[in-house]
Amino acid sequence: MTVSLADLTDRMLAAARRAGAEAADAVAVDGTSVSIDVREGWLEQAERAEGVDIGLRVLIGRRQAVVSSSDARDATIETMAERAVAMAREAPEDPHAGLADPSQLARDTDSSRLEMYDPAPEPDPAALEEDARRAEAAARGVEGVTQVQGASAGYGHRRIHLAATNGFSGGYERSDRAISCVAVSGSGTGMERDYDGDSRIFQSELRSAEEIGRTAGERAAARQNPRRPRTGKYPVLFDERISSSLIGHLLAAANGGAIARGSSWLLGRDGSQVLPKGLSVIEEPHRPRASGSRLFDGEGLPTAERALIDDGVLTGWVLDLATARKLGLESTGNAARGTSAPPSPAVTNVRLTEGSATRADLIAQMGTGLLVTSMIGSTINPNTGDYSRGASGFWVEKGEIVHPVNECTIAGNLREMLMTLLPANDARQHLSRVVPSLLVDGMTLAGD
Repeated sequence: MTVSLADLTDRMLAAARRAGAEAADAVAVDGTSVSIDVREGWLEQAERAEGVDIGLRVLIGRRQAVVSSSDARDATIETMAERAVAMAREAPEDPHAGLADPSQLARDTDSSRLEMYDPAPEPDPAALEEDARRAEAAARGVEGVTQVQGASAGYGHRRIHLAATNGFSGGYERSDRAISCVAVSGSGTGMERDYDGDSRIFQSELRSAEEIGRTAGERAAARQNPRRPRTGKYPVLFDERISSSLIGHLLAAANGGAIARGSSWLLGRDGSQVLPKGLSVIEEPHRPRASGSRLFDGEGLPTAERALIDDGVLTGWVLDLATARKLGLESTGNAARGTSAPPSPAVTNVRLTEGSATRADLIAQMGTGLLVTSMIGSTINPNTGDYSRGASGFWVEKGEIVHPVNECTIAGNLREMLMTLLPANDARQHLSRVVPSLLVDGMTLAGD
C-alpha cells in the first residue's frame, strides 16, 4: 500500500511537539529508480531502488537542528524527534533561523498543471534493456567507432511532501525517463570518447535510442587525431551542451548564501550591468514539463517568475528566509530543502535570451578560435571571478572547423567574459536551464 507522505510529515511534527520543539518542519520523500546498463550487447548491470527518506528540522527559540532517516516507523520517528530537540538545545543561536510567517505561505499547492509526472506505466526492465541495446548498436554502426564504453536506460519516480507547524502542507511528484550512450573512437593512446543522452519527464518525448547512439558515435569519431591549439587570445564558442555552465557561475555568484558570506565576485554589483544589453536571465518556476518547476519552495513560500538579469542588469539575489534575514531583505521564494540539512537558496528553471544567429553563423563570425564541446576540471575564484578550465573541441580557421583539439586550457575573468556574450538560437527548450551556444570574445588559450 502506498504510504501517505502527508500523514508521515504530520507524524513527525506531532513527535517534535511531544519532544519539546517550539516549531518544526518535516520533509518526506519516497521513490523508485530503475537503471539498466548494457555493454558489448550484454546486460552489464541492472539496479532497482525503492525507499523512503524523512527529515525533521526542529527549532527552540533561534536554535535549530536537523535529523534524517530512511526508517519511517513510529518508534524511529519518536527517537528522531527526541534527538533533534536535544541537539537543538545544545546548538548555538542563529538569529536568522525560523519558519515562515503564516501570511507568507503559498496557498496554491496543486502542482498538476506543471506536468512534472508522467502517468504512463513504469517501463518494464526488458524495455529499458532494449533501449540501451539499440543505442549501443547504433553507436557501433558509426564508421570510426571502435567500442562503446556503455549504454544506459533508466526511469525514476519520486513523491515529495513538506509540512510545518506554521500550517503549511504541500507536495508533488516527479518522473523522469533517460537514455545515454558513451562511444569511443581510435585505439591505444589515440582513443577519444564522446557521448549523447536525453532525459525527459514524459516518456513519449524522449529521443529515440538510435538517434542517441548514432550521435554519440559521430561525436566520438569526429574527435579523432586532435591537436593542441596555439597559445594566445582567441574567441571561444561554448557549445550548447556546456554553455549553461557559464550561466551557472553567474547564478552561483548571485546566490544569497555567497553574498551573505561576502564570497562572491558579484558583491556590491546589485543593479549593475553584468551581461550585455538585450540579454536577460528569467527564472521560470512554473514552466510545464521542466525538471526544476515548483509552485512553492522548500519553506512553503510561493514561487514566481522573475528576471534575475533584466536587459543585462542584475536585479537582486537568490534568497531563502535565513539569507534574506541576514541581508535585511525579503525571501525570493528560492529555498531548496533536502532531508538532511536546513533550507538553502537555489534557483529553479532559468532561460537566457536567445540570439538570432545559428551556431554555424557564430562559427563563421568568430574567424579563428576554439569551439569548446567538453571541459574538465575547474579553477574558479568565487571572490574575483577568475576562470580557468581544461577544454577540448574543434579549432576554427577563417570561420570553418578544421580539426579537433584537446589538451588545452581556457582562461579569463567571468566579469569580462560575461559582458561579451553573444548567444546563438540553438537552446533546447525542455531543459531546466535553457541556454544556447555562447560566443565569448578574447579568452586566453594555453596550448602549444
